Amino acid sequence: MLADSEACEQMPIHEASTNPVKMEDKNGQTSSTVISERHVSIQTTLEGLEGLVDLNGAGRKSCPLCPEEKFKACYSHKLRRHLQNLHWKVYVEFEGQKMCICHLPCRQLKSSLGSDQAQGRLVAHYHCVVCSVTIARKTDMISHLKRHINKGETEASYSGSSDVPFEDPASSSVPGGQAYEIMKELGTNVQLLPNHTTPQKTDTYFSRKMKTNRQLVFCSLAVLAEDRNPLECLDAFGATGIMGLQWAKHLHNSVKVTINDINEACVKMIKENCHLNHIRVEGNRTGRQLDGAGDADSPIASVEVVKMDANVIMHLRPFDYIHLDPFGTAVNYLDAAFRNVRNLGIVSVTSTDAGSLYSKSLNVTLRHYGCQIVRTEYYRELAARMVLASVARAAARCNKGIEVLLAVALEHFVLVVVRVLRGPTQADESAKKLRQLLHCQWCEERVFLKPGSMVEENLYRQLPCQCHGSMPGKTAVELGPLWAGPLFNTGFLRRMLVAAVQHNMEDIQPLVKTLICEADCTTLKPFPVPGYSALSNQVECGVVIKTLQKVEEADTSDQSGKRKTTGEESGNVLKKIKADTSLEHPAFYYSIHRHSIRGMNMPKLNKFLQYLTEAGFRVSRTHFDPTGVRTDATLAQFKEVLTKYSVPTYSSAPQSSAAGSDRRQTL
Repeated sequence: MLADSEACEQMPIHEASTNPVKMEDKNGQTSSTVISERHVSIQTTLEGLEGLVDLNGAGRKSCPLCPEEKFKACYSHKLRRHLQNLHWKVYVEFEGQKMCICHLPCRQLKSSLGSDQAQGRLVAHYHCVVCSVTIARKTDMISHLKRHINKGETEASYSGSSDVPFEDPASSSVPGGQAYEIMKELGTNVQLLPNHTTPQKTDTYFSRKMKTNRQLVFCSLAVLAEDRNPLECLDAFGATGIMGLQWAKHLHNSVKVTINDINEACVKMIKENCHLNHIRVEGNRTGRQLDGAGDADSPIASVEVVKMDANVIMHLRPFDYIHLDPFGTAVNYLDAAFRNVRNLGIVSVTSTDAGSLYSKSLNVTLRHYGCQIVRTEYYRELAARMVLASVARAAARCNKGIEVLLAVALEHFVLVVVRVLRGPTQADESAKKLRQLLHCQWCEERVFLKPGSMVEENLYRQLPCQCHGSMPGKTAVELGPLWAGPLFNTGFLRRMLVAAVQHNMEDIQPLVKTLICEADCTTLKPFPVPGYSALSNQVECGVVIKTLQKVEEADTSDQSGKRKTTGEESGNVLKKIKADTSLEHPAFYYSIHRHSIRGMNMPKLNKFLQYLTEAGFRVSRTHFDPTGVRTDATLAQFKEVLTKYSVPTYSSAPQSSAAGSDRRQTL
């Protein structure tokens, strides 16, 4: 399903039709910029395709969609047949636009050898009329367009050369003079280099697959912005700057956004993207405070763009919200993040090192996270708890504890969002939630080991299964240390759902609803939509929010910018949080297909959830696995209910044949 987005690589557009567009710089001067409307392979009629070349003229003519080495120049009658039978015959249609197959060097299959040893092989492809990506297969292009339709994306994006007059003359062109693509997400425009999908070949990396991640982070920041205003937030790894620009563009004066990147090309690209979105670039925090409301033609928002190592800026300055999204693991930046984050602030961490998180590179897992793991049916939740364990240890080293607000593990990333609780007592409480996990290798039953320093003679007694008594040798392994506490805060998720509705983020609303049900461990879905914010504010900790506001009013700020609270007030806040915490959801989940019985037809998943509920167990679906069931039932109880309501595969065949014979006799 994702083969098109994984394989496609943007290249400069050739021979595209152009229109002059006037753009205005910060001095009010306008200049025309050539912006491509569409690729020449996208036509509405066959006559339009044939009109790309003068077929009525004399002499040999070249194909406009094939390079000279593939199709040599020929006479008009042969070229007309070529255009009809090769390019037009296999077109893909979308809203009246027909995307013909293209053989131009817009897309090349990269060779494993170096560029001096072998040239890239040309690949036939289609150009998407919506987002300009190049896709090789017709079926993949059809699936790609269906996803655009489901997301409501029908407005074509555009690509052009980099002669837009940006505010900095030194950065008025894309490095290397390459063509770029303008991509729009959540009302924010960003320009992308042709190789933006390949981290090894570009500094300004951008992934469309991380859209869900960006929206979840945005909603968590929007929730915090309601409680603390103004809010100082940091995007530590800006790349194109799209995440920080979305924060500034939609949250306006509620946030003071700082976008950081250590790469000079990324910093230039971020400033250019600020210009595209009419956002003022501030060099430092002092400049922002001095000229906040001076210009008559003021931009919609302002951000601070910094070129610095992420560890350095987090050590130098305090923030209320920090987002870490490096390429790979984020463990190298956790100590610096918790060094200066303010009390009751939020740290969100995105990890994309799927190889080490999902048990494919166990040596890297041990090196980065200090955890012993194996591949299990619940490997995604195992990855989330492993990241949370590293986050909790880093916070504890700075005498801080954490409250987990959100943990999501999808195909491409693991995202955890935690609230920071300052004080050694809170650090000790978080450290107590780091435990070893006992995992049965035979039936995959699992249980967290009980805390304590007493030596237990037989650890297998803690497992609910009886595999050790019936199997010889060692049947279970210890995994971890892992985070043994809850993964979700129900009230915070409900407020995130409200933020998603307010900002029209329809893509993540089903996911957030699933997370709410998973946090409560219920299959009920009471989700009213628009007038739901007042109720949600009461659900998450209405008392906590009010207490936070009282604490922030009593806060005093020193010269370093750190907010101080008295011990009595912060203690009251923590008591309120503990009082409003609901019953924790069960740890881990079981896959209904993993434990299916051979020769038996299982009940439908929703029916099975109903059967477990009727049996007296807490139950919900989980976002970690579409076939997973989160329940407080043991594996033996889970299988017992599954066996009870499963039907033999061929049990109904004789009855159906007998009924058919009776029907024939009556006829």
